[in-house]
Amino acid sequence: MRAVIINEYGSKDVLVEQELPKPEIKANQVLVEVYATSINPIDWKLRAGYLKQMLDWSFPIILGWDVAGKIVEVGSEVKNYQVGDEVFARPDTTREGTYAEFTTVDEELLAKKPSNLTFEEAASIPLAGLTAWQCLVDNTKVKQGDKVLIQAGAGGVGSLAIQMAKHLGAYVATTASEKNEAYVKELGADEFINYRTQQFEEVLSDYDAVVDTMGGDILNESIQVLKPGGRLVTIAGQPDEGLAEKHQVTASSYWLTPNGKQLAELGELLEKGILKPQVGSVYGFSAEELQKAHELSETHHAKGKIVVKVK
Repeated sequence: MRAVIINEYGSKDVLVEQELPKPEIKANQVLVEVYATSINPIDWKLRAGYLKQMLDWSFPIILGWDVAGKIVEVGSEVKNYQVGDEVFARPDTTREGTYAEFTTVDEELLAKKPSNLTFEEAASIPLAGLTAWQCLVDNTKVKQGDKVLIQAGAGGVGSLAIQMAKHLGAYVATTASEKNEAYVKELGADEFINYRTQQFEEVLSDYDAVVDTMGGDILNESIQVLKPGGRLVTIAGQPDEGLAEKHQVTASSYWLTPNGKQLAELGELLEKGILKPQVGSVYGFSAEELQKAHELSETHHAKGKIVVKVK
């Protein structure tokens, strides 16, 4: 099968195309023919070597942890899926990712692809969608009437988190650039903060929850907008515990847990049109195209999700 792999850590140029054998499934897995995948920051962070202590894998490594496609082979213990099913998933984090024509997925991580979505749209959802959902529902426990700040609302996680927070009944503020003001409001944001000209921590106060996707100074400044007892979750760093204590808030970092059952619930919201996929750009399946896709993701200014059409 064709795959785009890395044989060493480095810049986007280490992404190369290679023929590899199809992966072999275990009893609890299916083999998915990949129709589309998408780019997430974990992809280039791992490619650059930032995560090698946490994910100490041998080369070659196939990056990519989003998939939409069709099942072509089913393991002996798989009960709820069959060959020909259209599925999407955030597969387990292994060195055999989704920048390939075929990938394996554990049955418990699979969900049926929403029938109203293209494969490209479906591939944009699992990692970012589960991240947003788990941050809002499982971690900060956002409920009706809460005030929520979502950092970088035009990005992959942010654009889904705005929609989800509105679905949960929250009042939503978000940061974005001027050119994305109409876009984030269309997604449901009640309040827009232009991060180039405004200091969000001076504009907002008494918030119940913050979802931070940026890290660094923005993460620490986000703590200041919370009311005592407020909750912050970040997917981009470690909060300052002393600062959180000073402001009497809960602040934690979060790493997504792949979950097929939750993904199926998101699938229902997508089927009903409550949640809409946000595909910002689509690239072809080659080393050169994936290099361009990584380059865009690394700018932190991509709008919506970056998707790769494999088939």
